[in-house]
Amino acid sequence: MRYAYLGPEATFTEAALLRYLDAHDLREQATTQPMRGAAAALDAVLDGDCLAAVVPIENSVEGGVPATIDALTEHGDLQIIAEVVVPVRFVLAVRPGTAASAITSFGTHPHGEAQVRGYMAEHYPDAVYIPTSSTAAAARDLAGDAADHVAAVCPALAAERYGLEVIATDIGDRQDAVTRFVVVTLPGPIPAQTGADKTTLVAALRSDRPGALLELLEQFSTRGITMSRIESRPTGDRLGLYQFSIDLLGHIREARVSDALVGVHRVAMSVKFLGSYPSADATRPIIDPTTTDSAFAEATAWLTGVLDRDD
Repeated sequence: MRYAYLGPEATFTEAALLRYLDAHDLREQATTQPMRGAAAALDAVLDGDCLAAVVPIENSVEGGVPATIDALTEHGDLQIIAEVVVPVRFVLAVRPGTAASAITSFGTHPHGEAQVRGYMAEHYPDAVYIPTSSTAAAARDLAGDAADHVAAVCPALAAERYGLEVIATDIGDRQDAVTRFVVVTLPGPIPAQTGADKTTLVAALRSDRPGALLELLEQFSTRGITMSRIESRPTGDRLGLYQFSIDLLGHIREARVSDALVGVHRVAMSVKFLGSYPSADATRPIIDPTTTDSAFAEATAWLTGVLDRDD
């Protein structure tokens, strides 16, 4: 019952993992292991060292997380079984006794810096930004005297765990910012359909000819499927060839989704199914009457009746 997560400790990713464990009554029997990167966390699952890994995949302000998207694409067979959405709240923390006037630099992850840029420009316009590997690492390094920054923009959990003094709270420019995390395991049973689900896949274009992307996207639009996220990433083969990480609103057991995936498999160079799982916000998509399961069943029954005439 070991769970890996993108470390270090006290990150929003750890908060997401704890939220997932609490929701499934697993906190008491589970152990958690911070990892140096998304790829390392997924490797721990592939190697059998950990039952699952929690990694960030999307932020409401900064968009997709390329390191996670690439790791999910490049690693072997893995499956997303759940998602967790965590509100992003930042604090400005310093070593105890440090005056606010002494803040000449601050450290945080680039995604964190983008979300507090307005606040820092207004209150500390002369402070130099120092990139760190994570928001929690900024706090850890500052507490351990290993940092070249005076203050850390980090989660409140990190400031508390590393004994820093918080001099400002909720400093994000967007108070409604959230980060979405996914729980990844080895392939196994697909979570049951709830009616409020997402499906994640990666599809590579067959060529860079005109209309190739349109042909791929039409597989979803003609079946009334909404894409909640699409990220383009290079295939690495040559310039101009891209693959797309896509989130769909729907479950693979729905006729419209399974039919679309068959279509994608037909027109794409490759397609990788990464899982169908309950949506964290439990919002049910609006489904056109012509793309419901019953509509597909009726169409199949009609075709069967036509073909039966040959008998």
